[in-house]
Amino acid sequence: MNFRFAILSDPHVAVPHTIQHHSKRFHMVEVSILALEKVLNHLEQLNLDFLLVPGDLTQDGEIDNHNWLAKRLRSLPFPVFVVPGNHDVPSLDTTETKIGFQEFPSYYDHCGYEKQRLYYTQEILPGVRIIGLNSNQFNEEGKQLGCLDDEQLTWLETLLPQVKDQLLLVMIHHNVIEHLPQQSRHELGKRYMLDNASVLLKMLRSANCQLIFTGHLHIQDIAYNQGIYEITTGSLVSYPHPYRIIEVKRPLNSSLSLNITSHRVKSVPGWENLENISRKWLGDRSFPFMVKLLTASPLKVSLEEAEKFAPLLRDFWSDIAAGDGIFDFPQFPPELRHYFQQFSAIKADGTPALIDNQAMLNL
Repeated sequence: MNFRFAILSDPHVAVPHTIQHHSKRFHMVEVSILALEKVLNHLEQLNLDFLLVPGDLTQDGEIDNHNWLAKRLRSLPFPVFVVPGNHDVPSLDTTETKIGFQEFPSYYDHCGYEKQRLYYTQEILPGVRIIGLNSNQFNEEGKQLGCLDDEQLTWLETLLPQVKDQLLLVMIHHNVIEHLPQQSRHELGKRYMLDNASVLLKMLRSANCQLIFTGHLHIQDIAYNQGIYEITTGSLVSYPHPYRIIEVKRPLNSSLSLNITSHRVKSVPGWENLENISRKWLGDRSFPFMVKLLTASPLKVSLEEAEKFAPLLRDFWSDIAAGDGIFDFPQFPPELRHYFQQFSAIKADGTPALIDNQAMLNL
């Protein structure tokens, strides 16, 4: 078994006339099409078997953006598989400019969706199966939630025992495994997590599934939990503008290995110094977010103290997004210093665990 595929996530495609200018927006939709074209032009040269895009395909579910992207993906020389992100289906009902929740599969019937439903499975290579899940739901008040509905869970209960002998690649927008300390319990981190993640993980373990691919969090990170790796890929429109290429090999009578390499879009026409510009973009918008992080549980720093420490954390999220970060702020009080050290890519024995960008995983 030898094959090669790529992942790009959260491209937030926005054709020029749809771009919405928000002073607090972290991602740079202004470069969405330029960055995507640069990546696709690279991937088209690589003889890939397929491409995965785990959600937030568009800026905010605009009809024109879905139309543009669906057409572009259809033109590629390899299969593409997508799932919806929260930005792709922001409301239940269609509006004059945005698609409705149930319309998503009709735009991407060439990207995994064979039926008019928001989840699917296909055997994409002999012995290799993609399972594309929809983690976007709405409550009775119309509020968007990150969870799997009962219909999908019932479908998985039937499907998984039938395919457990295949290599399963599960793709879903929301995180299933924590990528940040106490992510599922933190008021800022839990909205990126699947609400019923524990249910899904139990089902996947029973089917010997070891690989989940996610987006949403806009960071480069590989997390591990009891036999399952979750590979989350940063946003193409946010620092460091990453994408991944994965080589899968299983020599005769040997275990399966994944050789993961990450690439970055460092420049596009008109933005020749994109990396520095986007890092500064995040830093310039970081202050309110860092104040919120400092004043929230478990730190609960006073507002006065938070406003003093926040400027020192200007590049903290950029370094998280880049993956493989090592963090220490010796000027902080001990409790605060220890808290931020926890975000470092370090093993339990204190040695670096630099696997977020370049890694060899043996299954």
